[in-house]
Amino acid sequence: MSGNTNFTFENVAVVAVEACDATIEVTSSDIDDRLVDLYARVGSTAGLLESLAGIRARRQWEEGVSFMDAAAMAGEKALVASGVDRSQIGLLIDTSVCRERLEPSSAVTVCDLLQLPSTCINFDLSNACLGFLNAIHVAGTMIDSGTIDYALIVDGEGTREIEGATMERLLDPHAQMADLYSNFASLTLGSGSAAMVLGRHSENAGSHRVTKGFFRAETKHHGLCVGSLQEMRTDTAALLAAGTALSKTAWDDSDIVDATNADRFVIHQISSVHTSAMIDILGLDPARVPLTYPDYGNIGPCAIPFTLAKETSQLSEGDRVLCMGIGSGLNAAVIEIIW
Repeated sequence: MSGNTNFTFENVAVVAVEACDATIEVTSSDIDDRLVDLYARVGSTAGLLESLAGIRARRQWEEGVSFMDAAAMAGEKALVASGVDRSQIGLLIDTSVCRERLEPSSAVTVCDLLQLPSTCINFDLSNACLGFLNAIHVAGTMIDSGTIDYALIVDGEGTREIEGATMERLLDPHAQMADLYSNFASLTLGSGSAAMVLGRHSENAGSHRVTKGFFRAETKHHGLCVGSLQEMRTDTAALLAAGTALSKTAWDDSDIVDATNADRFVIHQISSVHTSAMIDILGLDPARVPLTYPDYGNIGPCAIPFTLAKETSQLSEGDRVLCMGIGSGLNAAVIEIIW
């Protein structure tokens, strides 16, 4: 397949990838307890979030911790782990879906919090749950071209506002079963942050090569999942069907990534239903799919780097890792890393 869907890198590597847990645990049982009146009124029962989505808990940040604060926490952790002096960071990309304002960018605040140099290009890149993978692509291209030496990609997501607004709607005495289903996805969301330092493989001993990847789109499905900080309304069944179909098409069409012998499939973490569907339709080995959604929920574009960071202690040199995701819109992406 021609065009811009496939890409390869010559000398790009992950120097460090780190994650930060939000500090407050909100269990699905906690949410059930708050919705007991709704369940009684519509004839539902407690346990839907855990039984249907497989999500036992999700996290929230302490009140007063901004999305930029969360992103900067992970960024600092990644900088320290990488050993790269912050004066060498030539690019900062913030891929957070959650944002407090239209302008200026979230990246400028993170850049200031991390005391990055005035020579550091910085901007936001938003593409639903695929933003972090898009940022790896952009940063890798700039590293291979010689434009920059190092890039820092950050993501900070928080659910305090959307969870509060969703609960308020569902606790309205006029709320019905249809409202519970249309708001169900909002209750699966979690908070967290992650960051990655990218550089040249040849210049960073022990780094992990980012070799290649591909993107595919089916933008006619842009209305299936629409979210804001107040609510996320999703046609869950249609989104699952369209997302898995796009993934299968992209998987079968790609002639650049060999998925048959991958050691890990780090997929975007949504729910047990989504994960099982992806495993089945792509023929993945479930033992090679690390999971974070049961205890952290769906952390948006943070989920892939967050899951990768949690898995690093289980990876060995030479392991092939495929980072894979589907984002509302719809877009699909796969990026290969040789550990």
